[in-house]
Amino acid sequence: MLMKSLLSFGNRNSNVLFLSFVLLCICLYSCNGKHNTKGDSPDNITVSDSMKFIRKADAKEFLPSWSKKNVIIYQIPSEPNSLHPTNGTAALRTEINLWSQGFIMQEDLQHLDVMPGVVKSMPEVSSDKLNYTFELRDEPKWDDGKQLSVEDIIFTFKANKCPLMENPDTRESLMNIKDIIKDKNNNRKFTMVMKKIFNQNKSMTVDIPLMERTFVDGKDILSKYSFVQFDDEKFKADKEKELNDWANDFNSAKFGRDPKYFNGLGMYKITKWDEGQAITLEKKQNHWTKGSKNIFEAAYADKIILKINRDPNSLLLEFKSQDIDASTSISTKVLLELQKDSSFNANYNSQIVSTFNYAFIDINMKPDAKHQKLFTDKRVRRAMALLTPVDEMNKILNYNVNKRIAGPVSPMKKEYNTDLKLLPFDVEQAKKLLDEAGWKDTDGDNIRDKIIDGKKVQFSFEMSFPNVAVEYNNAIQLIADAMYKAGVKCNPNPVEPNIYHQNLVKHNFDMIMSSWQLNYAPEDYSQIWHTKAWSENGGNYGGFGTPQTDALIDSIKYSIDPEKYIPMVRRFQTIVYDEQPYIFTFASMKRIIVHKRFGNCEMYFDRPEVLLNNLKLLQSGNSK
Repeated sequence: MLMKSLLSFGNRNSNVLFLSFVLLCICLYSCNGKHNTKGDSPDNITVSDSMKFIRKADAKEFLPSWSKKNVIIYQIPSEPNSLHPTNGTAALRTEINLWSQGFIMQEDLQHLDVMPGVVKSMPEVSSDKLNYTFELRDEPKWDDGKQLSVEDIIFTFKANKCPLMENPDTRESLMNIKDIIKDKNNNRKFTMVMKKIFNQNKSMTVDIPLMERTFVDGKDILSKYSFVQFDDEKFKADKEKELNDWANDFNSAKFGRDPKYFNGLGMYKITKWDEGQAITLEKKQNHWTKGSKNIFEAAYADKIILKINRDPNSLLLEFKSQDIDASTSISTKVLLELQKDSSFNANYNSQIVSTFNYAFIDINMKPDAKHQKLFTDKRVRRAMALLTPVDEMNKILNYNVNKRIAGPVSPMKKEYNTDLKLLPFDVEQAKKLLDEAGWKDTDGDNIRDKIIDGKKVQFSFEMSFPNVAVEYNNAIQLIADAMYKAGVKCNPNPVEPNIYHQNLVKHNFDMIMSSWQLNYAPEDYSQIWHTKAWSENGGNYGGFGTPQTDALIDSIKYSIDPEKYIPMVRRFQTIVYDEQPYIFTFASMKRIIVHKRFGNCEMYFDRPEVLLNNLKLLQSGNSK
């Protein structure tokens, strides 16, 4: 199950775009393992890509300066756009769901696989690999004390597939579900029927938070509709008054922002949301997970407080004064500065770990009337890539520790196409390509121009980025200086995160700088690269694709044989490389910090990198 997240927006379902919505994966300023440690690269950043997780030993003594409060203060760079159970697009939303919600299946972070969540075991799979039969555990209970039911399961997935929900990416990730059938003889069993053999059938339910039907749909509206209807393109959902009334209410902001409407199976409940400051989760007392040995069901801290802080100087001070307990979003620069302090090293475990994420610049290939047709020619897009000083960015901003990538797959995956060559910084070659594409400086102002649709157009564009990602501004300035050498004007355009996301789905941009959060599982490339994901406001923001690439993506999607799957993925990477819809920059790493007053510290190569619920205050801190 591979979820994606774009810098701060995302859902993580079997490949749902992870526009990591609050946990900005500032990949350009992270680093990836097995890097070259020559030159200015610090020696203490080397990690092994072959490892699946890193276990830190518990502290042998509880220092006098350590707080004994059983509360975890977790630094985040910004808040999620929403915590809605179906419509949220934030990566941080997915993390919060791990502590506050329940799932049919969960990702096994220690073994990079899937494991049972609220079900008793892995599913029974039919011989044709289309029927997945599960049995619910008896323990899971909702906040009102009602037992989780099969009706809740059916409602959850039907709601996510309802065409009136504002969740195109999640809906796409679940398109292969044909029906969910309750067992006639056992009211705790159900069968998920798939349309086709799909490389994500096994992990499809990971990251889909379960919902209590009676809490969200008291009038039982969705039971009047079937999965078949919601899959039928001819079904006019907007003509169904009852369904529309329910959907309008459920899509409203209260289910995504108001703690009164947050309801779940998880160990923690969101009790307070101070917008722009912090989100507080409190441990539920006598919860059904009590005594569980599942690390996802542990709940050692009394509270988890997500504190917003993205100011580098303030973060340095807060870690030195031990006012923050954990972070996975701090910049490389700040972490390396902290690691020079012996007191910091005595108080905190810190590590830079590999991830499956990558950073990129997305190019709008299909601009609307608001934007000039600057990048419709692939020669121009390749020129933009040649004018992006990736190695200089790595040296100046990342201490030469990032690992460059050439295409849309993590180098940590065996299907990564090693035949693709990294593009150099080459101003002269870029100039030649721009000349061939008709972009020349005809008026002597040092900016190229061209007649497009009868009008003279200057080669000047905006590169947008979330204004909370302050380091992006530095990177874009380096790019702007480099592009000016070839007569191209690049203007940094910081945008408020929610507006930024709206602009992406509306294709309202020239270029954007961002990153995708992925995981270990086989990818469903349709969510980012299929033409349908452009026309239906999915993750294909720039407009890549043809019927031929769509057909290849569909073939990849329904292949479970590695001998067929891997060559197709490598071929797809070659096509993307040739068309240059993105400027690929770096594979990503996470900078993780956890206070040593907490034991059970494990650092993972996959999201969420640290399980805060499993951090246990050491005994000298009077842990419970």
